[in-house]
Amino acid sequence: MERVDCIVIGAGVVGLAVAREMSQRGLETLVLEQALDIGTGTSSRNSEVIHAGIYYPPGSLKAELCVRGKALLYEYCAARAIAHRRCGKYIVATAADQLATLEQLAGTGRRNGVDALTMLTPAQAMAVEPALRCVAALESGSTGIIDSHGLMLALRGDLEAAGGMVAFDAPVESGEPGAEGLVLKVGGDSPMEISAGLVINAAGLGAQAVAAAFADMPAALVPPLFLAKGNYYSLQGRSPFSRLIYPVPEPGGLGVHLTLDLGGQARFGPDVQWVDQIDYRVDPRRADVFYGAIRRYWPGLADHALQPAYAGIRPKISGPGDAAQDFVLQGPQQHGIAGLFHLFGIESPGLTASLAIAEVVAQRAL
Repeated sequence: MERVDCIVIGAGVVGLAVAREMSQRGLETLVLEQALDIGTGTSSRNSEVIHAGIYYPPGSLKAELCVRGKALLYEYCAARAIAHRRCGKYIVATAADQLATLEQLAGTGRRNGVDALTMLTPAQAMAVEPALRCVAALESGSTGIIDSHGLMLALRGDLEAAGGMVAFDAPVESGEPGAEGLVLKVGGDSPMEISAGLVINAAGLGAQAVAAAFADMPAALVPPLFLAKGNYYSLQGRSPFSRLIYPVPEPGGLGVHLTLDLGGQARFGPDVQWVDQIDYRVDPRRADVFYGAIRRYWPGLADHALQPAYAGIRPKISGPGDAAQDFVLQGPQQHGIAGLFHLFGIESPGLTASLAIAEVVAQRAL
């Protein structure tokens, strides 16, 4: 039976970041990916925003790892020439009864250590973004956008340069303790058994299924999985905005916001649609509800200007009406299986936090 030092399950942005970290610390590292390419799930189906760290409760993993991850990500992008832009973001109140929430967001961001936060009057905001309408705006100067695929290619390149590798069409079917660590049974076209002293489950939407496949894993410690589908629509023509525009958050999400890609194309989304299975089709009719929400901050949006773009699904561990949950980084101290770590609920800001998540996993595992 083959053996390596470390196996990472899942070749999304977080799995690749963790594998890169482990390989650069001298561990022979193998990534097992059930798909045929890197980042085919959540990692390639999001808004590609580098988040500042404003929305998350102070002291939470999401807050700490977003702020730390943002700094690491900007440094990494500069060092590896990964396409990105620190474009900034406005969070806008469009009614007087939203002003208190906007102030609360500013306070939360500052407690989380977010810099470059400025409250703007309507005149100040609209002087920069003339198409915007609001009663106040919170400017986040450290928010940016990134080429997520370019990021994942760089992470994979660093992993392979350090001697690691990625195996595709390699779904993990089961795992159990063995004489020399954890033994994994891997399916696909080339089934095998392989062992490792350290196994990190970063399977995203599949993390719960992978965890349940391990012998002796307490079922009570595997959190439920809720699939939150978000549909995105693109704007025909070039965006009139140079920054990202977010409304004040709503129950269940951040509202229909405007993001930009690196070419200046505007995208709107996501709506929150709770689903029972993974389905990335975008229903053009769902755009009908977007127009009213967008026109609260951009009244000039023309009829029929939106077209289906893509959909993403978040691996949430809280369902409709539940309080939002933090990232879960679970190790032997919780479940008692030596060398095994699970990452659950790694949704937004997972991309921003990916390098910081990798740091923390390494610190806990080594």
